[in-house]
Amino acid sequence: LAFGAAGSAGAMIDLGDAGNVANGFLNDEKLSLDWDAPRALLPKNQVKLLLNLLVIATQAVPRGGKLVSRAKVEGEQGTFDITATGSHARIPAHVEELLAGRSETGTIDAHAVQPLYTGMVARAAGMDITFAIDGDTVTIKATKAA
Repeated sequence: LAFGAAGSAGAMIDLGDAGNVANGFLNDEKLSLDWDAPRALLPKNQVKLLLNLLVIATQAVPRGGKLVSRAKVEGEQGTFDITATGSHARIPAHVEELLAGRSETGTIDAHAVQPLYTGMVARAAGMDITFAIDGDTVTIKATKAA
């Protein structure tokens, strides 16, 4: 769902279904996910973006912790707030430039592929992504592009 086509162009995905996938994938002995999203249909690229941002959020807490994903929906536009809280929280290295489609080294390695892809999905969804860190909490926000 996060990486595949998940239907044809213009397809809509239920946030509830995405939450079930995310909970099944992310809840384990190291991480817990608190998913708060309405049952609503959103364009597939927005839902794919949310799921991919959750993957990035797991990288923000390398020793594990708690992820909180909040989604608000107005019409067919979602906004997403994700927090990752845990010991040694950090904004993953180079993630912001990779999301923008740039690689500092000019090469793409295994660590760069997922953020590069997430940036492509964000642009296709018409959304901007921002990061902030405060202590042991990293916040990722995805909003409609200005």
